[in-house]
Amino acid sequence: MPEYLQVALRSIFILLSLFAITKLLGKKQLSKLSFFEYITGITVGSIAGTLSMDLNLPLSEGLMSILLWFAFPLLFSFLSLKSIRFRRFAEGKPTVFIKDGNIDEKALKKEKYSVDEMLEQLRKKDVFRVADVEFASLDTNGDLSVLLKKEKQPLVREDVFDISQKSTPPQAVITDGKIDQKALAEVGFPLPWLVRELSKRKLTVESVFLAQLDSEGNLTFDLYDWTNTQ
Repeated sequence: MPEYLQVALRSIFILLSLFAITKLLGKKQLSKLSFFEYITGITVGSIAGTLSMDLNLPLSEGLMSILLWFAFPLLFSFLSLKSIRFRRFAEGKPTVFIKDGNIDEKALKKEKYSVDEMLEQLRKKDVFRVADVEFASLDTNGDLSVLLKKEKQPLVREDVFDISQKSTPPQAVITDGKIDQKALAEVGFPLPWLVRELSKRKLTVESVFLAQLDSEGNLTFDLYDWTNTQ
Protein backbone atom coordinates (compact mmCIF):
# COMPACT_ATOMS: atom_id res chain seq x y z
CA MET A 1 0.00 0.00 0.00
CA PRO A 2 1.41 3.46 -0.89
CA GLU A 3 2.66 5.53 2.05
CA TYR A 4 0.34 8.45 1.33
CA LEU A 5 -2.64 6.11 1.51
CA GLN A 6 -1.40 4.66 4.81
CA VAL A 7 -1.04 8.15 6.25
CA ALA A 8 -4.56 9.04 5.10
CA LEU A 9 -6.09 5.89 6.60
CA ARG A 10 -4.19 6.29 9.88
CA SER A 11 -5.26 9.95 10.11
CA ILE A 12 -8.92 9.12 9.52
CA PHE A 13 -8.81 6.33 12.09
CA ILE A 14 -7.14 8.56 14.68
CA LEU A 15 -9.60 11.40 14.04
CA LEU A 16 -12.55 9.07 14.54
CA SER A 17 -10.97 7.70 17.72
CA LEU A 18 -10.37 11.20 19.10
CA PHE A 19 -13.94 12.19 18.26
CA ALA A 20 -15.32 9.16 20.12
CA ILE A 21 -13.12 9.78 23.17
CA THR A 22 -13.94 13.50 23.22
CA LYS A 23 -17.65 12.71 23.29
CA LEU A 24 -17.03 10.81 26.53
CA LEU A 25 -15.52 13.90 28.15
CA GLY A 26 -18.62 15.98 27.39
CA LYS A 27 -18.96 19.54 26.11
CA LYS A 28 -16.91 22.29 27.65
CA GLN A 29 -15.86 25.67 26.31
CA LEU A 30 -12.14 26.26 25.88
CA SER A 31 -12.28 29.07 28.45
CA LYS A 32 -13.76 26.62 30.98
CA LEU A 33 -10.99 24.04 30.69
CA SER A 34 -8.77 23.51 33.70
CA PHE A 35 -5.01 23.85 33.34
CA PHE A 36 -4.64 20.06 33.50
CA GLU A 37 -7.25 19.55 30.76
CA TYR A 38 -5.60 22.21 28.59
CA ILE A 39 -2.18 20.52 28.85
CA THR A 40 -3.76 17.13 28.16
CA GLY A 41 -5.38 18.46 24.98
CA ILE A 42 -2.06 19.82 23.68
CA THR A 43 -0.23 16.56 24.45
CA VAL A 44 -2.89 14.37 22.85
CA GLY A 45 -2.84 16.56 19.74
CA SER A 46 0.92 16.20 19.50
CA ILE A 47 0.73 12.42 19.89
CA ALA A 48 -2.05 12.16 17.30
CA GLY A 49 -0.12 14.25 14.75
CA THR A 50 3.06 12.23 15.19
CA LEU A 51 1.15 8.97 15.04
CA SER A 52 -0.52 9.99 11.78
CA MET A 53 2.72 10.86 9.95
CA ASP A 54 5.26 8.41 11.37
CA LEU A 55 4.51 5.02 9.84
CA ASN A 56 7.21 3.39 11.96
CA LEU A 57 5.17 3.93 15.12
CA PRO A 58 2.75 1.07 15.92
CA LEU A 59 -0.82 2.36 15.74
CA SER A 60 -1.94 0.26 18.71
CA GLU A 61 0.74 1.67 21.05
CA GLY A 62 -0.05 5.23 20.00
CA LEU A 63 -3.76 4.77 20.66
CA MET A 64 -2.97 3.26 24.05
CA SER A 65 -0.99 6.40 24.92
CA ILE A 66 -3.86 8.64 23.79
CA LEU A 67 -6.35 6.61 25.84
CA LEU A 68 -4.20 6.95 28.95
CA TRP A 69 -3.92 10.73 28.48
CA PHE A 70 -7.69 10.95 28.13
CA ALA A 71 -8.40 8.58 31.04
CA PHE A 72 -7.07 10.91 33.72
CA PRO A 73 -9.18 13.99 32.79
CA LEU A 74 -12.19 11.69 32.53
CA LEU A 75 -11.46 10.29 35.98
CA PHE A 76 -10.91 13.77 37.41
CA SER A 77 -14.18 14.96 35.86
CA PHE A 78 -16.09 12.01 37.31
CA LEU A 79 -14.63 12.47 40.80
CA SER A 80 -15.32 16.23 40.64
CA LEU A 81 -18.98 15.55 39.91
CA LYS A 82 -19.27 13.08 42.77
CA SER A 83 -17.23 14.89 45.40
CA ILE A 84 -17.24 18.62 46.17
CA ARG A 85 -14.10 18.21 48.28
CA PHE A 86 -12.23 16.61 45.40
CA ARG A 87 -13.48 19.32 43.02
CA ARG A 88 -12.17 22.02 45.32
CA PHE A 89 -8.86 20.14 45.65
CA ALA A 90 -8.48 19.66 41.88
CA GLU A 91 -9.83 23.00 40.64
CA GLY A 92 -9.19 25.20 43.65
CA LYS A 93 -11.41 27.98 44.98
CA PRO A 94 -11.99 31.55 43.77
CA THR A 95 -9.47 34.11 45.00
CA VAL A 96 -10.78 37.47 46.24
CA PHE A 97 -8.87 40.36 44.66
CA ILE A 98 -11.03 43.31 45.75
CA LYS A 99 -13.30 43.73 48.76
CA ASP A 100 -15.07 46.96 49.69
CA GLY A 101 -13.02 48.83 47.10
CA ASN A 102 -9.69 47.68 48.55
CA ILE A 103 -7.18 45.53 46.65
CA ASP A 104 -5.75 42.46 48.38
CA GLU A 105 -2.08 42.66 47.35
CA LYS A 106 -1.28 39.24 48.84
CA ALA A 107 -4.00 37.61 46.74
CA LEU A 108 -2.61 39.22 43.57
CA LYS A 109 0.87 38.00 44.42
CA LYS A 110 -0.40 34.51 45.18
CA GLU A 111 -2.06 34.23 41.75
CA LYS A 112 0.90 35.98 40.04
CA TYR A 113 -1.44 38.73 38.85
CA SER A 114 -0.11 42.24 38.28
CA VAL A 115 -2.17 45.33 39.01
CA ASP A 116 -2.15 46.20 35.31
CA GLU A 117 -3.58 42.77 34.42
CA MET A 118 -6.32 43.15 37.00
CA LEU A 119 -7.20 46.65 35.76
CA GLU A 120 -7.36 45.31 32.21
CA GLN A 121 -9.83 42.64 33.28
CA LEU A 122 -11.92 45.28 35.07
CA ARG A 123 -11.98 47.49 31.96
CA LYS A 124 -13.28 44.55 29.93
CA LYS A 125 -16.28 44.60 32.26
CA ASP A 126 -16.66 48.40 31.84
CA VAL A 127 -15.26 49.11 35.31
CA PHE A 128 -12.59 51.84 35.39
CA ARG A 129 -12.25 52.61 39.11
CA VAL A 130 -11.29 50.09 41.76
CA ALA A 131 -13.11 52.20 44.35
CA ASP A 132 -16.41 51.42 42.56
CA VAL A 133 -16.02 47.68 43.15
CA GLU A 134 -17.71 46.01 46.10
CA PHE A 135 -16.29 42.57 45.38
CA ALA A 136 -14.09 41.01 42.69
CA SER A 137 -12.73 37.47 42.60
CA LEU A 138 -10.69 35.36 40.23
CA ASP A 139 -12.72 32.25 39.48
CA THR A 140 -11.24 28.81 39.04
CA ASN A 141 -11.61 29.05 35.24
CA GLY A 142 -9.57 32.28 35.11
CA ASP A 143 -12.53 34.66 34.75
CA LEU A 144 -12.78 37.75 36.94
CA SER A 145 -16.20 38.15 38.58
CA VAL A 146 -17.06 41.72 39.57
CA LEU A 147 -19.83 43.14 41.76
CA LEU A 148 -20.18 46.91 41.78
CA LYS A 149 -21.14 48.86 44.87
CA LYS A 150 -24.87 49.46 45.21
CA GLU A 151 -24.64 53.14 44.33
CA LYS A 152 -22.62 52.33 41.20
CA GLN A 153 -24.93 49.65 39.85
CA PRO A 154 -27.28 50.45 36.95
CA LEU A 155 -30.72 51.72 37.95
CA VAL A 156 -33.45 49.09 37.80
CA ARG A 157 -37.23 49.37 37.93
CA GLU A 158 -37.38 48.20 41.55
CA ASP A 159 -35.19 51.17 42.58
CA VAL A 160 -37.75 53.65 41.24
CA PHE A 161 -41.05 51.98 42.07
CA ASP A 162 -42.07 50.27 45.25
CA ILE A 163 -42.81 46.89 43.76
CA SER A 164 -44.00 44.14 46.04
CA GLN A 165 -44.64 40.62 44.88
CA LYS A 166 -46.75 37.98 46.48
CA SER A 167 -44.44 35.56 48.22
CA THR A 168 -44.94 31.83 48.28
CA PRO A 169 -43.46 29.30 50.70
CA PRO A 170 -40.08 27.90 49.58
CA GLN A 171 -40.36 24.80 47.45
CA ALA A 172 -37.91 21.87 47.43
CA VAL A 173 -36.79 22.09 43.80
CA ILE A 174 -33.97 19.56 44.25
CA THR A 175 -34.27 16.56 46.55
CA ASP A 176 -31.66 13.83 46.86
CA GLY A 177 -29.86 14.94 43.70
CA LYS A 178 -32.99 15.08 41.52
CA ILE A 179 -34.87 18.12 40.16
CA ASP A 180 -38.57 18.47 40.94
CA GLN A 181 -39.86 20.36 37.90
CA LYS A 182 -43.38 20.60 39.33
CA ALA A 183 -42.10 22.43 42.41
CA LEU A 184 -39.94 24.62 40.18
CA ALA A 185 -43.00 25.62 38.16
CA GLU A 186 -44.94 26.47 41.33
CA VAL A 187 -42.48 29.20 42.25
CA GLY A 188 -42.42 30.47 38.66
CA PHE A 189 -38.88 29.70 37.53
CA PRO A 190 -37.86 27.70 34.43
CA LEU A 191 -35.42 24.79 34.44
CA PRO A 192 -32.67 26.67 32.50
CA TRP A 193 -32.63 29.34 35.22
CA LEU A 194 -31.98 26.72 37.91
CA VAL A 195 -29.25 25.14 35.79
CA ARG A 196 -27.55 28.52 35.38
CA GLU A 197 -27.74 29.21 39.12
CA LEU A 198 -26.12 25.84 39.83
CA SER A 199 -23.41 26.58 37.27
CA LYS A 200 -22.66 29.97 38.86
CA ARG A 201 -22.06 28.23 42.17
CA LYS A 202 -19.93 25.48 40.59
CA LEU A 203 -22.47 22.86 41.68
CA THR A 204 -24.09 19.90 40.00
CA VAL A 205 -27.60 18.57 40.58
CA GLU A 206 -26.13 15.30 41.85
CA SER A 207 -24.10 17.10 44.55
CA VAL A 208 -27.18 18.77 46.07
CA PHE A 209 -29.08 16.92 48.79
CA LEU A 210 -31.73 19.64 49.12
CA ALA A 211 -32.34 22.95 47.36
CA GLN A 212 -35.19 25.30 48.27
CA LEU A 213 -36.46 28.19 46.15
CA ASP A 214 -39.09 30.86 46.75
CA SER A 215 -40.92 33.14 44.32
CA GLU A 216 -38.44 35.98 44.93
CA GLY A 217 -35.55 33.89 43.62
CA ASN A 218 -33.94 33.14 46.97
CA LEU A 219 -32.16 29.83 46.48
CA THR A 220 -30.58 27.86 49.32
CA PHE A 221 -28.66 24.59 49.22
CA ASP A 222 -27.79 21.72 51.51
CA LEU A 223 -25.04 19.59 49.99
CA TYR A 224 -24.16 15.96 50.48
CA ASP A 225 -20.91 16.84 52.28
CA TRP A 226 -22.94 18.94 54.76
CA THR A 227 -21.50 22.17 53.32
CA ASN A 228 -24.19 24.84 53.03
CA THR A 229 -24.01 27.60 50.44
CA GLN A 230 -26.28 30.36 49.28
